[in-house]
Amino acid sequence: QFCWNNCIMALSENPEEFGHIDFILLDEINEKAFMANLQRRYEKGKIYTYIGEVLVSVNPYKNFDIYNDEYVEEYRGRELQERPPHIFALADAAYRDMKRLLADSCIVITGESGAGKTEASKIIMRYLANITKQVQVVEKIKNLLIMSNPVLESFGNAKTLRNDNSSRFGKYMDIRFQADVSFKPLGGHIKTYLLEKARVVYQQQKERNFHSFFQLLAGLTESQLAALELSKDPQKYYYLKQGGAEACCTNDDKVLYGEVQRAMSSVGFTAEDQSNISKILAAILNLGNTEFNDKGDGESCLVSNPDATTCVAKLLGTTSSEIATALTVRVVAAKNEVVTTPQKMAKAAYARDALAKIMYERLFQLVVKRVNTAVEANVTKGSKQMAMSVIDIYGFEVFGVNSFEQFCINYCNEKLQQLHIELVLKREQQLYRDEGIPWIQIEYFNNQVICAMIDVHPEGMISIFDEECLRPGADDDKRVVIHMDKTFSKHDHYSSHGTGKKELKNGVEFEIKHYAGVVKYNIAGFMDKNKDAQFQDLKRLLYNCNMSTLKEIFPEGANPITDITKRPTTVGTQFKNDMIELVDTLQKQEPHYVRCIMPNANKMPREYNEELCLNQVKYLGLVENMRVRRAGYAYRMPYERFVKRYKVICPDTWPSFKCTARQACEKIINFYHLEQLVSYGKTLIFIRTPKTLYYFEELREAKIIKYISVLIQRWVRGHLARLLVKKMRAVYLMFLRFRKMKVRFWINQLCTTYHGCELMPDFGKSIPIPSNVPAVLKKAVVLVEKVRQNWIARRKILALSPADQYEMRLKVHAYTELAGRKPHWRFQEKWIGDEFSMPEKNQNHMQFQQAMRAFQDLNADTARLYSTYVTKLSRVGKGERRVYALCDLHLYRLDESYTMKTKGPIKLGEIKAISMGPGNDQALVLHCVPEVGDCVFYVDPQRPVVEFAFAVWFTFLRKYKQKLPVHITNEIKYTPFQKVECTLQLEATTAIKKPTFKQTGKTSTTLLWPK
Repeated sequence: QFCWNNCIMALSENPEEFGHIDFILLDEINEKAFMANLQRRYEKGKIYTYIGEVLVSVNPYKNFDIYNDEYVEEYRGRELQERPPHIFALADAAYRDMKRLLADSCIVITGESGAGKTEASKIIMRYLANITKQVQVVEKIKNLLIMSNPVLESFGNAKTLRNDNSSRFGKYMDIRFQADVSFKPLGGHIKTYLLEKARVVYQQQKERNFHSFFQLLAGLTESQLAALELSKDPQKYYYLKQGGAEACCTNDDKVLYGEVQRAMSSVGFTAEDQSNISKILAAILNLGNTEFNDKGDGESCLVSNPDATTCVAKLLGTTSSEIATALTVRVVAAKNEVVTTPQKMAKAAYARDALAKIMYERLFQLVVKRVNTAVEANVTKGSKQMAMSVIDIYGFEVFGVNSFEQFCINYCNEKLQQLHIELVLKREQQLYRDEGIPWIQIEYFNNQVICAMIDVHPEGMISIFDEECLRPGADDDKRVVIHMDKTFSKHDHYSSHGTGKKELKNGVEFEIKHYAGVVKYNIAGFMDKNKDAQFQDLKRLLYNCNMSTLKEIFPEGANPITDITKRPTTVGTQFKNDMIELVDTLQKQEPHYVRCIMPNANKMPREYNEELCLNQVKYLGLVENMRVRRAGYAYRMPYERFVKRYKVICPDTWPSFKCTARQACEKIINFYHLEQLVSYGKTLIFIRTPKTLYYFEELREAKIIKYISVLIQRWVRGHLARLLVKKMRAVYLMFLRFRKMKVRFWINQLCTTYHGCELMPDFGKSIPIPSNVPAVLKKAVVLVEKVRQNWIARRKILALSPADQYEMRLKVHAYTELAGRKPHWRFQEKWIGDEFSMPEKNQNHMQFQQAMRAFQDLNADTARLYSTYVTKLSRVGKGERRVYALCDLHLYRLDESYTMKTKGPIKLGEIKAISMGPGNDQALVLHCVPEVGDCVFYVDPQRPVVEFAFAVWFTFLRKYKQKLPVHITNEIKYTPFQKVECTLQLEATTAIKKPTFKQTGKTSTTLLWPK
């Protein structure tokens, strides 16, 4: 079954949401459906749509990020319909056609002013620059072509009601490529048509003069402007202020001035050239401020403000008097005689404006000439070239008052429409007839009759204009209308007051029914603009100025004053000849079209004026184009090419076939039951819809992957995988070795840092561990620090005597077990241990030692660890003084004569817990088994009670490998031998001077301690 839903990316957009990407895919082929699809796509941000191979572009009036390098790569080398509509796709198609057919190709960009033609041409140029090979010489040529744009825009573009950057001239740019496998660009050439030089001296409201004037004022400093006799304010210059408030400088002008200067340097303008151009622009502005007064006779005049002509003379390198004479006196040579004629004020003002226009026109021509010199193709003898042309031409113009400029511009659009009809519509139908394909004739308007009315010789309008310009005396525009009334009285596309349309002003207005609609022209000024009088004395004046640039652009000024020159070709005839030449050139090239549409007159994004867009669609003939393409077939292809590409999708033709190419095509079509969607011509197969072609492409891609691509992909992927593995292994090896190196370096640094620290007084405790620890050693460093601290502690402990080591261990255990519960436990004092064995502490030490040896021998004790005086709580609640001695197995309770009491020693294993008070008291309770009973006493104040407690605790730990519980409380519960549980309360008081046990109840006793 034919799968309509599996088309490639170009058809992946949802038509319900975004509209159809190609107008020939519309369900209904009419104007309403066309406009609805155009509006839907514009409102969804889709500014490009196809009509077959024609691209329709709607100006979004905002920047889209769809022209970056990523998009260039996406459209490079792709078929036109293979990706969503884009101007890159059209540019790439034109470039590939040139390479494939080895024939010149062109892109014709048309549309109204403000529709985005200039931007479209710049985008195409940038795309072509990006897809050509990156060679140093090639890069230079591409950069020159791109850099020429800001220069031409500065001198040829202006702000209009509809467009802030409107091209006021037509531009034909071709890029020359070397016709070999490289197809590298060799250079280019630019030809311009009909610069709107009248804008130099007059602009409509809310419009501006050419950008170059405003950029000059905005870009130069005050001192630089003063050197050019200028100031920052455009409103001070008559030639700039006619547009009203809109005629002002902007920040963009200042930025663009710098870009234009850099671009001019890039394309070959010297510093002197740029300085002279600035002087000529400044001279034109000052010339516009020149005013005249009548001398009183009504026949002659003089300059009323000589300061203006003085500024002009200073800038151009001449005298003020020569400028004034050239404007107020006309010099004419006749039969070797020179006649001077004073001029009236109106004639002088006319001469002033004529001088300004001719200077700017020649300056613009110089700019174009220099650009062409910089980008001209450097051709070697015998080499073949191909050209790709981009035509950015005037859009159809209809204003409130339409003059000679609009007549020429609209004539240009008529010629381009005729070309479109001939190259697209007629050729399309003729191809079908030649191939024998049934075709339903589509009626369309052929505008050849309009073109003939304008340019046919000798009865065309331009010929009538020229004939009137040849008449001696003053121009009579009204006589021209009368002449056209007689010639075209029965013409369907001409009307005037004289032909019966009474609402038109008699002898002033006439109408032409163009292909795009009816346009009313005002004849006033037609003859003057067509004649474009260029007085020889003005040219001589400029040539004789002390400026090399003026001598270059006015070479005819060197002719003697008595030389009589041939009458120049009129503007209309020259423009007609240019258009005929342009059309002849385009007919020899492979055409591609961009139709630009302006969505609204306010230059606002996302605003859509349906009436305005509808008029442009009619002007461009887009609906007729759609009808012809939809009535025919969307694609056609030679049988050989079709079979070569798609034979893989049919088992009857893959891998080879034994029949003609046409028969093979039929086998492929029949295999998929698509007979209704194609037709067979004599040499071509015709495919009705793009979807059918996309279906073939999808099938081919699947088969290619199955039969051929798998092997290639396997090899390539394996090769890439092996390269990747090698790289990864190298990276990991480098990383591993680097990490090992860092570890080794840090370890060596650690060893160096602590080398010899065993000889230091503090064993290196003050030396910090080296910083910049490798991440892999973060946890190890913690262990290293712990080992170091343990080593330092061990070294310090080993340096002590055995007695001091024992004392240190007791204090460490006490610190750990007490954990802050008994703040004052006198750890700073010296713990002396076995006090009664010391001669300096006990005069009877020999007697004590003798008694203890006997007890130790009797009870198998081997070491005496601690001894001190204590006061124990007796059975009757009184304190009794005793001597307690601790050995490794027993705690001995002796009286002061070192005699053992009847109870005998306490075995360490009989002790279950230890209790002490939290304060400064010396109370200590040894909780023992019931058979022994708890032992309650306080230690002599001269000895720390904690020393006694932890001597017992540590001895128990070493003997039994267990820790005795240590309780800290003010109320100690204890159980005497064979008695009930009692309470010992601890109380500090100032009423006593020595510790005292006080019976406070049958089961409670208080130990009073001096406060």
